[in-house]
Parts: sequence; structure tokens; C-alpha cells
Amino acid sequence: MRSLQGRVAIVTGGASGIGAAVALRFIDAGATVVLADVQDDRGRRLAEALGPDCHYRRADVSREADVQQLIQHTHAGYGRLDCLVNNAGVAGPGGGIAQIEPDSWDAMMGVLLRSVYLGMHFAAPLMAAQGHGSIVNMASVAGFRAGYGSHVYSAAKAAIMQLTVTVGMELGESGVRVNCVCPGAIATPIFGKAAGLGPEEADAAVVPLRGALARAQPIQRAGEADDVAQAVLWLAGDGAAFVNAHALVVDGGLTGGKPWSATLETRSRLRALFEQVTP
Repeated sequence: MRSLQGRVAIVTGGASGIGAAVALRFIDAGATVVLADVQDDRGRRLAEALGPDCHYRRADVSREADVQQLIQHTHAGYGRLDCLVNNAGVAGPGGGIAQIEPDSWDAMMGVLLRSVYLGMHFAAPLMAAQGHGSIVNMASVAGFRAGYGSHVYSAAKAAIMQLTVTVGMELGESGVRVNCVCPGAIATPIFGKAAGLGPEEADAAVVPLRGALARAQPIQRAGEADDVAQAVLWLAGDGAAFVNAHALVVDGGLTGGKPWSATLETRSRLRALFEQVTP
């Protein structure tokens, strides 16, 4: 079923990873897609591979002018904007709070959080005037729990979830839905890039990464970019017409707690301990 037939969508960070998977799903669903990224070669190659309904446009989503031009160019070119996926992101620096330099903090917040604000800021009036639209922001389980991302990344993702709620409550009255997706342990190049690998090396690292992430959650495999893309596709379409201001978790149960096997193992160890100390 082509659930986005005839609709126009923007996907930021669309040249690789989850963004590329979203673009593929949207094209298959009948949408016209504008990919936005700073990876020009990759973005152009992907747009060409996805066919005549997919177009690449360079945009640094932390820059106001770039985001404004991206959204206005798309709306002017197609006469409408039905969906905006604020997906662009970086893993950024880890380390303790004393090790994070202010410039690094600001740069990461620009890509992760400011970009989401800018996208909604410029898309909202156009969608409200249409009387319909769907905005899907990319959050993370790192916004719920500690230990799933750096300080900066986690803070940005938590802010995205709350911003999704507040803007969704505003725009819902105009027929525009705003939701976010919170991925868990998804095997994408972002992990390799966070470790300092180049784009090609980060792509190659996804294969061993799948094995490393397979037991992180009750569903015993790594999450894939397409798992997230399927959720974004649903939120973008009419199947989610009554879903607004919602954070959809796609994590295989990661945030639910320990996998059952680990719980049983812990209980077994406790029983053994009790047997040792019980007279």
C-alpha cells in the first residue's frame, strides 16, 4: 500500500543510516522526498539510486538560513509540504562533564536540538496554512535513561521529546501532528563516527556492531535502520492520524529493564549466595 502517495517530505540527515532508510520507505510509499545533508556525494548518489522522486539538497541543519531555504525551496517547488523528518544527528564527544568543552557542547546542540527547533519553526506556518502535516523528530532512548549516550546527546534527546510534546499540543489544533521516535540499540554508522572513523570505515563497522548489540535487549538482535524507518513511515501517514505529541520507542524492549534471562541468572546467583550464608 502506497500510504504516502502524492505527498512531499523532507528528511534531514538523509544521506546515510536511519535517514537513508526513511527516504527509501517514503519513496516506496509514493512520496516525493527531498534529502538534506552535508554529505554531498552520498546524498546525490542515494537520490539518484532512489529515482526521479528523490532529490538531494545540501543543508547544514544547525544554520538558520540553510533550514529556511530548504523548507521554502521544497514548498515553493512542489506547492506543499506534508512531512518533515528532523533526523540529522551526531554522536559527538563523550567524557565527563568537565571534559566537554563549551564549543563542543554548542556545536552538538546545534545539530541535535537547534535543528529540530529550526525545522519546526519554518515548517509550522506552511503546514498550518495547509491544515495538515506530520512532523517526526528523531529522539532516543538516551533521553529516558542514563548510559545510552553522552551527556550532550542525552540532554538534547530529552529536550527533543519535551519539545515534541509542547509543539504537538500547539500545532495539533491546526491539523498538524508532531511526534518523535526513540530508537534503542540500532546498528548504524553513527557509532563508528563517534569513535573517529571516516564514513567508509564507519559503514564497514556496522557488520560487527550487529553482533555486539544483539544481546542488549530482549529481542536478540541489533536494531536496524529500517526498524526505525517503519515507525517513522507509520507516524507520517494516515494510519497514525490520531497520534500526536507522542514518543514512540523502537528499542526491542531495551528500556523495559533487564532481559528475562539476565533476571533469572541474577536470581540464581542470589539463591546460591543465600544457601552459603544460611545455617
